[in-house]
Amino acid sequence: MTFTLFLITIIGAYLLGSIPTSVWYGIGYFGIDVREHGSGNAGATNTFRVLGKRAGTIVMLIDVLKGWTATCLALLLYYFNEIDDTQLLTYKIVFGLIAIVGHIFPIFVKFKGGKGVATLLGMVLAVHPELALVCITIFILTLLASQFVSLSSILATLAFPVVSLLGVFGQPDALLVIFGVAMFMMVVFTHQKNIVRLLNGNENRVNIFGKRRD
Repeated sequence: MTFTLFLITIIGAYLLGSIPTSVWYGIGYFGIDVREHGSGNAGATNTFRVLGKRAGTIVMLIDVLKGWTATCLALLLYYFNEIDDTQLLTYKIVFGLIAIVGHIFPIFVKFKGGKGVATLLGMVLAVHPELALVCITIFILTLLASQFVSLSSILATLAFPVVSLLGVFGQPDALLVIFGVAMFMMVVFTHQKNIVRLLNGNENRVNIFGKRRD
C-alpha cells in the first residue's frame, strides 16, 4: 500500500470521527448548543441530559456508526488487496483510534469534542463483536444499578482487556489485550473529572429513561 493511500484513509477516519453529532444536531433541530448546557460536554451523555432521550439516542447511534465506519475502512483496503489478513486487525485498530481522536478533538468545532465512548463502542463492534457485546452488557447493568454513565463506561472498557486476557473467546490475542489496556487508559484519562466527582460523591446521575431536564 502506498503512503498516499494510507494518508488518505487516515484523514478519512479522522474526519469521520470529527463529525460533531451532538453540536450539529442540537443546533439544527433545537437551536441549542449542548456545550452551553449541562456538563458542557459535546457527547451523547450530555445530549441525553440537555435534549432528552430521543435526541440522545440519535446522537449516540450516529457516534457509534462513526467509529464502526472508520474502523471498517481497513476492510476496504483488505478487499482491494492493499493489505493482507495478517494486517487487518492492526489497521482496524489504527483507523478506529484515529476516529476516536477525531471525536475528542474535532476539527469542525475548534477541537473541543466529547469523550469518545460511543465512537469507541462502534470501533469495538467492528474489531470484535463478541467482546463488544460483553462490554455493552456490563455498561447497561452498571448504568441500571448506579445511574452513573462515567462509571459504566470505565467498567465496560476495563472488561475488554480482562475478557481478552482470560481467553473467553479463544486463545488470547496479544494485540487485542494491548489495545484493550490502551483503550481503558484513554477512557480513564478522558474521565478524570468524573472520577474525582465519583470519589467525592457528587457525580451527576443520568436517568436515561426519564424526561428532558430544562
